[in-house]
Amino acid sequence: MSTHPSVCDPPAQNDKPEGNRPMVNFRPGVQGNHFINYTPDDEITLAYNQQRIEDLKEEVRRELMAAAGKPSQQLNFIDAGQRLGVAYHFEEEIEEALGRIYDNYPDNGDKYDDLYNVALRFRLLRQQGFNISCDIFKRFTDENGSFKECLTKDVEGMLGLYEAAHLRVQEEDILDEAIAFTTTHLRYLVEHLDCPLAAQVNRALYRPIRKCLERLEARPYINMYQDEASHSRALLELAKLDFNQLQSLYKKELSHITRWWKDLDFSSKLPFFRDRAVETYLWIAVACFEPQYSYARRIQAKLLAIATVIDDMYDAYGTPEELELFTEAIERWDNNCIDRLPEYMKPCYQALLDAYKEIEEKENEERSYCVHYAKEAMKSAVRAYHNESKWFHREYVPTVEEYLSVALVTSDVTLFTIISFVGMGRMATKEVFDWVWNDPKIMKATSTIIRLMDDMASHEFEQQRGHAASSVECYMKQHGVSEQHAYQELNKQVENAWKDVNQGCLRPTAIPMHLLMRVLNFARAGDFMYGGGKDIFTNVGEVMNDNIASLFVHPVPI
Repeated sequence: MSTHPSVCDPPAQNDKPEGNRPMVNFRPGVQGNHFINYTPDDEITLAYNQQRIEDLKEEVRRELMAAAGKPSQQLNFIDAGQRLGVAYHFEEEIEEALGRIYDNYPDNGDKYDDLYNVALRFRLLRQQGFNISCDIFKRFTDENGSFKECLTKDVEGMLGLYEAAHLRVQEEDILDEAIAFTTTHLRYLVEHLDCPLAAQVNRALYRPIRKCLERLEARPYINMYQDEASHSRALLELAKLDFNQLQSLYKKELSHITRWWKDLDFSSKLPFFRDRAVETYLWIAVACFEPQYSYARRIQAKLLAIATVIDDMYDAYGTPEELELFTEAIERWDNNCIDRLPEYMKPCYQALLDAYKEIEEKENEERSYCVHYAKEAMKSAVRAYHNESKWFHREYVPTVEEYLSVALVTSDVTLFTIISFVGMGRMATKEVFDWVWNDPKIMKATSTIIRLMDDMASHEFEQQRGHAASSVECYMKQHGVSEQHAYQELNKQVENAWKDVNQGCLRPTAIPMHLLMRVLNFARAGDFMYGGGKDIFTNVGEVMNDNIASLFVHPVPI
């Protein structure tokens, strides 16, 4: 039995004075006032655009089917559709086309195909979950197993190989070699390329397609695709109209989220937290972007915003006594305990209970397991926040293994995978939730990616302000190495985790691919938020502002 005071006992006395709190002055986030008063287009414009989209979808569908006899042409068309962000309209057609190519390979794959086409076929089939062998690249290697130097003259082929190799899984040495080979040569070659191709190479070197979020990449790819002489007029127009239609939907949802956030008035009640309502919505929207998942985005965005406040409460403000009270309140999950919490904790606790009540009202008795798992995941996350806060107050530096046993939970991947599945309807059965809860390899890998990238990106800032030891400090102390060496080793763990994510997306999959895509997109979102050694979520700046403006504010010119 706990010896700490219960939240249902009389309030604790003699709280630590304000000056002893580990206060942090976070950068202000993107203000949501712009989105509160959203005004949709008039009904005539909406009806016209919707009909135009339907007409274009039929035209694109015909073009896709017409290319069936020309695998190379069809693969390029599918690739363009995926990168333009409209592939979700053609899931059945793409599955059928790629399934046919996979079933007939190598009969329909010319053994004299160039590197670009071989790499494109490999990448698209792996992206679809088909486990095509990496041995198809052996003919581009010499007798020593190294890639032939003559390939460096084919920049587009090299870029294609670089992109394909990022679909690697464990023990695919040839793809490990492909990444090393193409990265080295592309970095040199990019200095000598014309602007359009140089821009593509630079973009890929910073973030390969496998790690890109579809919605964030659609707009820049629209600009690149329309400059291609052979582009499909129908596909390009569909991409533009579809982007703007989704943007209107996101604006409507953001109007709801920002109004809800403003009504909570956390900014005046809680002086310590990251005000990130718009940023959390972006995080969720790019991971679960399809129009039919509006409810899923809304509830996830609310809970991520609240979870960010709770995380800051444990990291940046609460005293040990107060955090003990809050942890017990979460365990009890009871409105009756709220009056025994410190005043500043009450709004956050109430907001959390209200958000979960919204889930309970939405789900019927048939899917009551959704609510159960969602609550248990939140309790698990809060327990892990609490453990980290104890380490901080004790100035304890655990081993990397002990640290990760807690910190993978505070990455919140399990929590928000469960919440996202709550919003995806009957596809997410009880067996699916059981699968998530048992921490399969792809879940653990995604948590590892987000946790280690977050740690490396925020390491300097967190140590300056006072924070529990991250994986960087833990690794340095445990192995007696420099900070630079720790970064190198942790980055290797991130790359190995990506291999496990890729493996988890290959057929036969444990759960439906639509659900696995949420997990993959959480890994991608982690790379976006913490890539390049920068935490753009905590330290909001130009990159975050530009992406919010692109996705939510400025429509694509038609």
